[in-house]
Amino acid sequence: MEINMKLTMLGTGNAAAVNCYNTCFLLEDAGEYFMVDAGGGNGLLQQLKKINVDLKAVHTFFCTHRHLDHFTGLLWVMRIYLLAMSQGKFEGEITIYVHAELSEILKSCARMLFTEKQASFVGRGFNIVTVNAGESKTILGRKVTFFDIESTKAPQYGFSMELKRGGKLTCCGDEPCHECCYEYVRNSKWLLHEAFCLYEDRERFRPYEKYHSTVKDACELAERLNVENLVLYHTEDEELDHRKAGYTAEGIRYYHGNLFVPEDLESFRIE
Repeated sequence: MEINMKLTMLGTGNAAAVNCYNTCFLLEDAGEYFMVDAGGGNGLLQQLKKINVDLKAVHTFFCTHRHLDHFTGLLWVMRIYLLAMSQGKFEGEITIYVHAELSEILKSCARMLFTEKQASFVGRGFNIVTVNAGESKTILGRKVTFFDIESTKAPQYGFSMELKRGGKLTCCGDEPCHECCYEYVRNSKWLLHEAFCLYEDRERFRPYEKYHSTVKDACELAERLNVENLVLYHTEDEELDHRKAGYTAEGIRYYHGNLFVPEDLESFRIE
Protein backbone atom coordinates (compact mmCIF):
# COMPACT_ATOMS: atom_id res chain seq x y z
CA MET A 1 0.00 0.00 0.00
CA GLU A 2 1.31 3.45 -0.92
CA ILE A 3 2.48 5.63 1.96
CA ASN A 4 1.69 9.26 1.25
CA MET A 5 1.32 11.30 4.42
CA LYS A 6 0.64 14.99 3.90
CA LEU A 7 1.20 17.96 6.20
CA THR A 8 -1.05 21.01 5.75
CA MET A 9 -0.40 24.20 7.69
CA LEU A 10 -3.84 25.45 8.69
CA GLY A 11 -2.25 28.53 10.21
CA THR A 12 1.25 29.97 10.53
CA GLY A 13 0.88 33.10 12.64
CA ASN A 14 1.70 33.95 16.24
CA ALA A 15 -0.83 34.74 18.96
CA ALA A 16 -1.49 38.31 17.80
CA ALA A 17 -1.71 37.49 14.09
CA VAL A 18 -4.64 39.04 12.22
CA ASN A 19 -3.38 38.69 8.64
CA CYS A 20 -3.11 34.91 8.84
CA TYR A 21 -4.50 32.23 11.15
CA ASN A 22 -2.78 31.14 14.36
CA THR A 23 -0.35 28.25 14.11
CA CYS A 24 -1.92 24.79 13.77
CA PHE A 25 -1.55 21.98 11.29
CA LEU A 26 -3.10 18.82 9.92
CA LEU A 27 -1.45 15.48 9.13
CA GLU A 28 -3.32 13.24 6.69
CA ASP A 29 -2.80 9.68 5.52
CA ALA A 30 -5.25 7.49 3.59
CA GLY A 31 -8.21 9.71 4.47
CA GLU A 32 -7.44 9.82 8.20
CA TYR A 33 -6.46 13.04 9.94
CA PHE A 34 -4.47 14.16 12.99
CA MET A 35 -4.83 17.83 13.97
CA VAL A 36 -2.17 19.55 16.08
CA ASP A 37 -3.43 22.63 17.93
CA ALA A 38 -6.52 24.47 16.73
CA GLY A 39 -5.77 28.18 16.65
CA GLY A 40 -7.69 30.89 18.43
CA GLY A 41 -11.31 30.44 17.39
CA ASN A 42 -13.83 29.39 14.78
CA GLY A 43 -11.50 30.59 12.04
CA LEU A 44 -10.40 26.96 12.21
CA LEU A 45 -13.63 25.98 10.48
CA GLN A 46 -12.98 28.41 7.66
CA GLN A 47 -9.45 27.09 7.18
CA LEU A 48 -10.75 23.53 6.94
CA LYS A 49 -13.46 24.60 4.50
CA LYS A 50 -10.85 26.17 2.23
CA ILE A 51 -9.07 22.80 1.88
CA ASN A 52 -12.35 20.86 1.57
CA VAL A 53 -11.96 18.96 4.85
CA ASP A 54 -15.04 18.49 7.03
CA LEU A 55 -14.19 18.83 10.72
CA LYS A 56 -16.23 15.67 11.34
CA ALA A 57 -13.65 13.76 9.30
CA VAL A 58 -10.95 14.69 11.85
CA HIS A 59 -11.12 12.29 14.79
CA THR A 60 -7.72 12.69 16.48
CA PHE A 61 -6.27 15.86 17.98
CA PHE A 62 -3.32 17.00 20.07
CA CYS A 63 -3.05 20.35 21.82
CA THR A 64 0.36 21.51 22.96
CA HIS A 65 -0.68 23.96 25.70
CA ARG A 66 -3.37 26.25 27.06
CA HIS A 67 -2.46 29.56 25.39
CA LEU A 68 -5.49 30.97 23.61
CA ASP A 69 -3.99 30.90 20.12
CA HIS A 70 -3.51 27.12 20.35
CA PHE A 71 -6.39 26.00 22.54
CA THR A 72 -9.51 28.10 21.86
CA GLY A 73 -10.24 26.52 18.49
CA LEU A 74 -10.77 23.25 20.37
CA LEU A 75 -13.87 24.76 22.00
CA TRP A 76 -15.45 24.81 18.54
CA VAL A 77 -14.37 21.22 17.99
CA MET A 78 -16.10 20.35 21.25
CA ARG A 79 -19.21 22.35 20.37
CA ILE A 80 -19.67 20.67 17.00
CA TYR A 81 -18.98 17.12 18.14
CA LEU A 82 -20.78 17.23 21.49
CA LEU A 83 -23.86 18.74 19.84
CA ALA A 84 -23.83 16.08 17.11
CA MET A 85 -23.40 13.29 19.67
CA SER A 86 -26.24 14.61 21.81
CA GLN A 87 -28.50 14.67 18.74
CA GLY A 88 -27.54 11.14 17.68
CA LYS A 89 -25.86 12.47 14.52
CA PHE A 90 -22.36 11.21 15.29
CA GLU A 91 -21.53 7.84 16.83
CA GLY A 92 -17.78 7.60 16.26
CA GLU A 93 -14.88 8.10 18.66
CA ILE A 94 -13.04 11.41 19.06
CA THR A 95 -9.70 11.55 20.87
CA ILE A 96 -7.90 14.67 22.07
CA TYR A 97 -4.44 14.05 23.55
CA VAL A 98 -3.29 16.63 26.08
CA HIS A 99 -1.15 16.92 29.19
CA ALA A 100 -2.75 16.86 32.63
CA GLU A 101 -3.35 20.59 33.09
CA LEU A 102 -5.07 21.02 29.75
CA SER A 103 -7.12 17.88 30.32
CA GLU A 104 -8.70 19.47 33.38
CA ILE A 105 -9.28 22.76 31.54
CA LEU A 106 -11.08 21.05 28.67
CA LYS A 107 -13.24 19.01 30.99
CA SER A 108 -14.13 22.14 32.98
CA CYS A 109 -15.01 23.97 29.76
CA ALA A 110 -17.31 21.13 28.77
CA ARG A 111 -19.18 21.43 32.08
CA MET A 112 -19.39 25.23 31.97
CA LEU A 113 -20.05 25.92 28.29
CA PHE A 114 -22.28 23.08 27.11
CA THR A 115 -25.54 21.55 28.22
CA GLU A 116 -25.50 18.71 30.70
CA LYS A 117 -26.58 16.30 27.97
CA GLN A 118 -23.84 17.47 25.62
CA ALA A 119 -21.15 17.40 28.32
CA SER A 120 -22.16 13.87 29.28
CA PHE A 121 -20.47 12.58 26.12
CA VAL A 122 -17.04 13.55 27.45
CA GLY A 123 -15.54 10.16 28.21
CA ARG A 124 -18.31 8.44 26.23
CA GLY A 125 -17.12 8.86 22.67
CA PHE A 126 -15.56 12.28 23.07
CA ASN A 127 -12.35 11.23 24.79
CA ILE A 128 -9.94 13.67 26.44
CA VAL A 129 -6.84 11.55 27.01
CA THR A 130 -4.06 12.66 29.36
CA VAL A 131 -0.57 11.79 28.20
CA ASN A 132 2.63 11.92 30.23
CA ALA A 133 6.12 12.89 29.15
CA GLY A 134 7.77 9.95 27.38
CA GLU A 135 4.46 8.19 26.74
CA SER A 136 3.72 6.85 23.26
CA LYS A 137 0.48 6.35 21.33
CA THR A 138 -0.29 5.02 17.86
CA ILE A 139 -1.68 7.76 15.60
CA LEU A 140 -2.18 7.39 11.84
CA GLY A 141 -0.57 3.98 12.22
CA ARG A 142 2.66 5.51 13.52
CA LYS A 143 4.27 5.60 16.95
CA VAL A 144 4.00 9.08 18.47
CA THR A 145 5.96 9.93 21.62
CA PHE A 146 5.03 13.00 23.63
CA PHE A 147 7.58 15.07 25.55
CA ASP A 148 7.59 17.99 27.97
CA ILE A 149 9.39 20.99 26.46
CA GLU A 150 9.89 22.35 30.03
CA SER A 151 8.32 25.72 29.31
CA THR A 152 8.53 28.34 32.02
CA LYS A 153 5.31 30.04 30.85
CA ALA A 154 2.79 27.19 30.94
CA PRO A 155 3.05 23.40 30.77
CA GLN A 156 3.63 22.48 27.13
CA TYR A 157 4.26 19.25 25.27
CA GLY A 158 5.69 18.46 21.86
CA PHE A 159 5.81 15.13 20.06
CA SER A 160 7.94 12.98 17.79
CA MET A 161 6.30 10.70 15.22
CA GLU A 162 8.12 7.72 13.71
CA LEU A 163 7.71 7.69 9.93
CA LYS A 164 6.95 4.50 8.05
CA ARG A 165 9.78 4.96 5.59
CA GLY A 166 12.26 5.70 8.38
CA GLY A 167 13.14 8.81 10.31
CA LYS A 168 10.85 10.93 12.43
CA LEU A 169 8.76 14.09 12.37
CA THR A 170 9.15 16.28 15.46
CA CYS A 171 7.08 19.22 16.69
CA CYS A 172 8.47 21.41 19.47
CA GLY A 173 5.35 23.47 20.19
CA ASP A 174 5.78 27.25 20.09
CA GLU A 175 8.96 27.86 22.09
CA PRO A 176 12.65 27.43 21.27
CA CYS A 177 13.82 23.84 21.50
CA HIS A 178 15.38 23.43 24.93
CA GLU A 179 18.28 21.08 25.55
CA CYS A 180 15.95 18.64 27.30
CA CYS A 181 14.27 18.02 23.91
CA TYR A 182 17.42 17.43 21.87
CA GLU A 183 17.06 13.64 22.05
CA TYR A 184 13.73 13.92 20.23
CA VAL A 185 14.83 16.55 17.72
CA ARG A 186 18.27 15.21 16.79
CA ASN A 187 18.36 13.56 13.34
CA SER A 188 14.70 14.33 12.64
CA LYS A 189 13.69 13.96 9.02
CA TRP A 190 11.18 16.78 9.60
CA LEU A 191 11.21 19.43 12.34
CA LEU A 192 8.45 21.97 12.91
CA HIS A 193 9.85 24.89 14.90
CA GLU A 194 8.69 28.40 15.74
CA ALA A 195 10.51 31.46 14.36
CA PHE A 196 8.92 34.68 15.57
CA CYS A 197 10.82 37.01 13.23
CA LEU A 198 14.07 37.63 11.39
CA TYR A 199 17.18 38.00 13.52
CA GLU A 200 17.70 41.44 12.01
CA ASP A 201 14.23 42.43 13.28
CA ARG A 202 14.77 41.21 16.85
CA GLU A 203 14.81 44.74 18.30
CA ARG A 204 11.54 45.52 16.56
CA PHE A 205 9.60 42.39 17.54
CA ARG A 206 11.50 41.43 20.74
CA PRO A 207 11.09 37.65 20.41
CA TYR A 208 13.34 36.80 23.36
CA GLU A 209 11.08 38.68 25.75
CA LYS A 210 8.27 36.38 24.60
CA TYR A 211 10.38 33.18 24.84
CA HIS A 212 10.58 32.78 21.08
CA SER A 213 13.27 32.28 18.43
CA THR A 214 14.41 34.16 15.38
CA VAL A 215 14.87 32.51 12.01
CA LYS A 216 18.62 32.46 12.61
CA ASP A 217 18.21 30.73 15.98
CA ALA A 218 15.89 28.03 14.65
CA CYS A 219 18.10 27.36 11.64
CA GLU A 220 21.27 27.14 13.70
CA LEU A 221 19.57 24.62 15.97
CA ALA A 222 18.37 22.50 13.03
CA GLU A 223 21.85 22.55 11.51
CA ARG A 224 23.46 21.51 14.81
CA LEU A 225 20.99 18.67 15.37
CA ASN A 226 21.22 17.29 11.84
CA VAL A 227 17.62 17.97 10.77
CA GLU A 228 16.86 17.10 7.14
CA ASN A 229 13.76 19.28 6.57
CA LEU A 230 12.88 22.35 8.65
CA VAL A 231 9.43 24.02 8.69
CA LEU A 232 9.23 27.47 10.31
CA TYR A 233 5.96 28.75 11.75
CA HIS A 234 4.39 30.87 14.55
CA THR A 235 5.70 34.07 12.98
CA GLU A 236 4.85 37.75 13.06
CA ASP A 237 2.40 38.68 10.30
CA GLU A 238 3.17 42.28 9.43
CA GLU A 239 4.88 41.57 6.10
CA LEU A 240 3.36 38.35 4.82
CA ASP A 241 4.03 39.24 1.19
CA HIS A 242 7.76 39.15 1.91
CA ARG A 243 7.88 36.55 4.68
CA LYS A 244 8.75 33.49 2.61
CA ALA A 245 11.53 35.21 0.66
CA GLY A 246 12.96 37.06 3.66
CA TYR A 247 12.92 34.14 6.09
CA THR A 248 14.37 31.81 3.47
CA ALA A 249 17.18 34.22 2.61
CA GLU A 250 18.18 34.53 6.27
CA GLY A 251 17.69 30.85 7.05
CA ILE A 252 19.88 29.37 4.32
CA ARG A 253 22.85 31.27 5.69
CA TYR A 254 22.74 29.06 8.80
CA TYR A 255 20.99 25.86 7.70
CA HIS A 256 21.89 23.61 4.78
CA GLY A 257 18.94 21.22 4.78
CA ASN A 258 15.59 21.80 3.09
CA LEU A 259 13.98 24.94 4.51
CA PHE A 260 10.22 25.57 4.29
CA VAL A 261 8.49 28.84 5.22
CA PRO A 262 4.84 27.97 4.51
CA GLU A 263 1.86 30.18 3.89
CA ASP A 264 -1.47 29.32 5.50
CA LEU A 265 -2.98 26.20 3.85
CA GLU A 266 0.28 25.21 2.14
CA SER A 267 0.89 21.44 2.05
CA PHE A 268 3.94 19.15 1.94
CA ARG A 269 4.33 15.44 1.30
CA ILE A 270 6.10 14.00 4.34
CA GLU A 271 6.48 10.40 3.16
